[in-house]
Amino acid sequence: MIPLRTDIPNKKFSFINWTLIALNFYYFSIELAVVGPGRLDKFINHWAVIPKLLWSNPGQHAISLVTATFLHGGWLHIISNMLFLHIFGDGVEDRMGHFRYILFYLLAAILANGTQAYFSPTSTIPLIGASGAIAGVLGAYFFYYPYSEVETLIPIFIFIRIINIPAFLFLGYWFILQTLNSTFSITSMASRHTMGGIAFIAHAAGFISGLLLGPAFGKKAGRFK
Repeated sequence: MIPLRTDIPNKKFSFINWTLIALNFYYFSIELAVVGPGRLDKFINHWAVIPKLLWSNPGQHAISLVTATFLHGGWLHIISNMLFLHIFGDGVEDRMGHFRYILFYLLAAILANGTQAYFSPTSTIPLIGASGAIAGVLGAYFFYYPYSEVETLIPIFIFIRIINIPAFLFLGYWFILQTLNSTFSITSMASRHTMGGIAFIAHAAGFISGLLLGPAFGKKAGRFK
């Protein structure tokens, strides 16, 4: 399911959300500019969360919980992340206000990435991407606007349908998928002591963080927005 827009009108320009989107693309352009044998790997390893390094020296590597949020693994990774951030982040910033929104976003990133690292403490696989922080935004949106409508593109084989789905169903379905995948990831790590691929634990942890932190950062919208 691909979200296209919501029916929540913004009362003010989402300055922080658009700045975050611009920064993500800016740092992705830096990644694309890094050339030469091993240079990109070195760049990623320097700024990404590497759980084994993080827990061996938290004071030195804690900043990676934030810096990793601005790195991405490819065009599909960053475009899908920025689409979700734009669709749902504008409304969340509108509810929180600019200053509280940036604090919330960074805190969600730290909690999501930290939880992922906690469940894979010996992993040397770099953890990158804004997905954990954006999952926090989705959790906050779920709290603020559960009854808003999400215009959604659903590809069915060679056919495409566009339907409106209540936010609590769209985001609830997304969260259930992340939770099921997180459970599988934890079980898999217990047997293999490592983990690669998509950081589903960070997604689930970010969503829960956003859901719990939402009330502290802004007021819930009315029944019909």
